[in-house]
Amino acid sequence: MKILERYVTGSLLSSVVLAWLVLTFVLAVGLLIRVTGLIIQGMPIHLVGQYVSIGIPETLNLTIPMAVLVSTLLVFGRLSADSEIAAMRACGVNLWRIMAWPLAIGVALSLFGFYINNEVTPPNHEMRRRLTASVGYGAALDLLEPGRFINDFRNIKIRFESKTGHWLNNVLIYDYTRPEVVREIRAEKARVEFVGDDLHVELYRVRIDPFQPDKPGAAIADRMTHVLPDALRARNYRQRIKDMRFLPLLEHYRELGRGDAHGFSADQLPAHRSALLFELHKRFMLSSAPLCFILVGVPLGIRSHRKESTVGVAFALVVSVCFYVLQIAAESLARKPQFYPHLMIWTPVALCAVLAAILVPRNQ
Repeated sequence: MKILERYVTGSLLSSVVLAWLVLTFVLAVGLLIRVTGLIIQGMPIHLVGQYVSIGIPETLNLTIPMAVLVSTLLVFGRLSADSEIAAMRACGVNLWRIMAWPLAIGVALSLFGFYINNEVTPPNHEMRRRLTASVGYGAALDLLEPGRFINDFRNIKIRFESKTGHWLNNVLIYDYTRPEVVREIRAEKARVEFVGDDLHVELYRVRIDPFQPDKPGAAIADRMTHVLPDALRARNYRQRIKDMRFLPLLEHYRELGRGDAHGFSADQLPAHRSALLFELHKRFMLSSAPLCFILVGVPLGIRSHRKESTVGVAFALVVSVCFYVLQIAAESLARKPQFYPHLMIWTPVALCAVLAAILVPRNQ
């Protein structure tokens, strides 16, 4: 690498690292505030590091592209303001040569983003839900919703009319722990608490029918404790599309294309296949963000001239907002195949390419 390329590349890399640290710190503050709330609700201290370590990789999808965009605008804006770009042109240096190593950095970061989007972030979604569910009754009680039967715990169905704190009112439980009989347990109220992975239900004014499998008939008690071991650990989380790694996601899409409906009706199948295809394209598109931002950021940075600090940040905000707003708009149509959402998701990339194709020649 020659002196010129080393100078530009070194300036960009140092700026990217600094911008990434700042953005990560800003997002980590919000994460730590959420963790503080979980500690108040009963999260053991030793789980704090695990929760943060799960959350930080997910922020890379946003912090890396934003750091690249801000750094590109500021670095090339400073080079332009200091007349270094003009000096390079006077020496016969082509702008594409100046951009070569920054683009190589963009490609490397895009490949890294593809790995994060497909192999790190997806399993973190379910891990975060499980971790949140196991922090104690304050957070885990959010799993219990009134007015419907909850089938997420092994060998039990539970329904209640209302909830106040950790108290449930008008409770109905169907107990399937004994295969020879299904016990119906009714209680006027119950106190629910999660101890580790176990669910403790303290029932008051209880009616159990039957009380014993070999003794038909109901029994009445003022108070009874019902414990479900490993209730949280056995909770049946339904894997979502965004929880799948790349290869399982691709295979699931191919299976649906071969006619394996996986329990979906004929009306539901096209929408689900569309959502799967959209997710595949979305991960590729988001991974390309660093490369797109360098393509756009270099000519925009050069044109920002002497107000690079303020104009560069303003350009970064406008470009990033447009990029991610278009992505969100396409995502709202993910289950509507008639709009081809898997193609619409590429609109931000196409606009960046068109903008680069217009601006780069003008800055030659």
